[in-house]
Amino acid sequence: MKLQLTHLRLLVSNYKDSFLFYRDLLKFDVDWGDEDSGYAEFNTGYLKLGLFKKELMAEVVPRIEQPSYVVNRDKVVLIFAVDNVDEVYELVKAQNAIVVTQPQDRPDWGIRTAHFRDPDGNLIEIYNNLGIVS
Repeated sequence: MKLQLTHLRLLVSNYKDSFLFYRDLLKFDVDWGDEDSGYAEFNTGYLKLGLFKKELMAEVVPRIEQPSYVVNRDKVVLIFAVDNVDEVYELVKAQNAIVVTQPQDRPDWGIRTAHFRDPDGNLIEIYNNLGIVS
């Protein structure tokens, strides 16, 4: 059996703002959908990033109760490699994105990172390699 991961789908409460965030701020090309369609796919390079209205997905998949600690934690982080964390951070900050962490070198990881949230609260990490050879 062969499994191939092809998509990462975010289930969002605010579809239109999320669509505009990924299209206009992060500059992803739209492969399918628009700001009013309720579902969209963006080309990110290797994987498709899908956005889907939570209520539309709820029509397909029944609700399953989760422990309260699950609700209060991030369940996924979208991680994007960039050429320059500081440049992308300044662009995102200038567009009033929700900044979580400023650019920071993480020598133990060999990368420089910054974190922010999309309009639906999903955590996003951007990083570039520090060029550290161990």
